[in-house]
Amino acid sequence: MTAQSAQRVSLAAEPPDEGCRHLISSVIETQIIPRLLQAHPNGAGRLAQENDQAIRIPESDVVEFANLCLLNDAILANSFADQLVRDGMSHETIFMQLITPAARYLGVAWETDTADFVQVTNGLMRMHEITHRIGFEYQAGPRKPGPRNRIMLACAPGSQHILGLTIVSEFFNKEGWQTVVEISSSAEGLIHAAANEWFDVIGISVAIESQLDGLETLVTGIRKASQNANVAILLGGPIFTLRHFDATEFGACEICTDPKVAVKLALVIKSAAEQNTRP
Repeated sequence: MTAQSAQRVSLAAEPPDEGCRHLISSVIETQIIPRLLQAHPNGAGRLAQENDQAIRIPESDVVEFANLCLLNDAILANSFADQLVRDGMSHETIFMQLITPAARYLGVAWETDTADFVQVTNGLMRMHEITHRIGFEYQAGPRKPGPRNRIMLACAPGSQHILGLTIVSEFFNKEGWQTVVEISSSAEGLIHAAANEWFDVIGISVAIESQLDGLETLVTGIRKASQNANVAILLGGPIFTLRHFDATEFGACEICTDPKVAVKLALVIKSAAEQNTRP
């Protein structure tokens, strides 16, 4: 199969009902929440002082904050955290006693059906953004190639259709790939994620036409920042089912919107990227 022969159907197509909940739950429980909880201070935030040790954020505040994040209210959620800073609380305490238990609260909300996938994902994204803003970063993953191929799947800034990425990640998992579903909602966040660990392939899903405007800049930024100088970039998503595009318009290797084909194509473009950079 050549790269040009990739079939164009939706990368973010509606998943089958059977097993859908299990797949989504797996991504939330094994990727999104753990990566949020494993963040560490990068030195930019104000860390705990001795008098912080006696401070305890009440559970009622954790629940209130979690619900603001569930509502995807950026202003109120950020204001809630900012008020704690104004009250003299350190960023470390806010992360450990507010954001961390709030993330676990959302996990329980998903497991008990008190919040749906969209709400929980939006809530975790909001916590993700606040975590970075107060000076915490995710632990860096592998920074060199390993025994398994690694792929990062992400949505282009401007929309979050992670439901489709969840299904795509399962196709890659079944073929032995190690997948990371990145929930950063900004170009800066995606570029930072690419720089933070090794990926053989990075897949970017684009939902709407307005996201195409900054796509080439995003791809260029990811390439420059990537730990892998030969990283292969694969595009997909609903917008590419509407009319034909050439991947080179955006600086990417290929466009593929069929999850089954995408797994095979990822190997093709990974190999091609490695061959093209050899002397």
